[in-house]
Amino acid sequence: MAKRPPKVSIGLPVYNGDKYLPNALRCLMGQDYEDFELIICDNASTDGTEAICREFAAKDGRIQYFRNQSNIGASGNYNRVFQLARGEFFKWASHDDECYPSLVRRCLETFAFGPASTVLVYSQTEIIDGAGQVKFFSPESLNASSPRPCLRLANVLLRSSYAHSLWGVIRSDALRWTRLMGSIEADHVLLHELALLGELIEIPEVLYRLRVHPRNATNITRTPQELLAWHDPTKAQQRVFLPHWERVYIEYLKAVRRTPLSGPERLVCFAMVPLVSYWRRLLRWSGPFRHRIGLHQRKHVAGIRPSETT
Repeated sequence: MAKRPPKVSIGLPVYNGDKYLPNALRCLMGQDYEDFELIICDNASTDGTEAICREFAAKDGRIQYFRNQSNIGASGNYNRVFQLARGEFFKWASHDDECYPSLVRRCLETFAFGPASTVLVYSQTEIIDGAGQVKFFSPESLNASSPRPCLRLANVLLRSSYAHSLWGVIRSDALRWTRLMGSIEADHVLLHELALLGELIEIPEVLYRLRVHPRNATNITRTPQELLAWHDPTKAQQRVFLPHWERVYIEYLKAVRRTPLSGPERLVCFAMVPLVSYWRRLLRWSGPFRHRIGLHQRKHVAGIRPSETT
């Protein structure tokens, strides 16, 4: 008799992650919900990653370790762990992040009591440094639980910054509808695509710890070509003509085009992408100016001339 698939599949793609990997694995294997499999795809690491993975796999039968013969790129490796998954629900895990023991259980409980159309449940997040010290709490709160796809999309367009919501628990059937990880701002594009498919619900407590350190992808990739090569080595020589965020907006529009929506809803979603995206950029660009104006006004009301302060 074939073994019953686990309820949850956790996919951990990794490349040269030996510094933080043991702690990430301990966090995952210490979850108080135990009906899961952990799929590790090693992207041809050249450090101690393989030895660490094999050591953990030998101690726990829920761990499956795969090693790519060559580096297939970050997006290819992220997609591979999902393609190997068997669970009704799926969670990506980063080799350098941490999660609290109740994360998976709390996400599944939220799925059970939430709308049937919920596709993603995630928790509030704290940002930690390389030593594990909390730097600040993430301000990202997507508020994307509306039954209207266009409103969910607008909220994610406006509020998403770290895209750490994607490291919650996802309904596998919904994830199969998407294009998975692509080659530009892959996590943000996929998060927007999921928002078009169903509700994204936030657990109002911190259960996830996102690590920011010098070896993060955003710190080691500089040019558009470097970023493309990091996602997909086969695109290392591809020429880039449009500015970065305009290329991202095109991917958002592609997501709207391929998602099963009614005609009117699709038109509204098409309009939301440029309207909200450029409005957010305007707010960001004008932020320092608005801050200076606001500070000047507050000082003036208080009877203090700007020249009297530093």
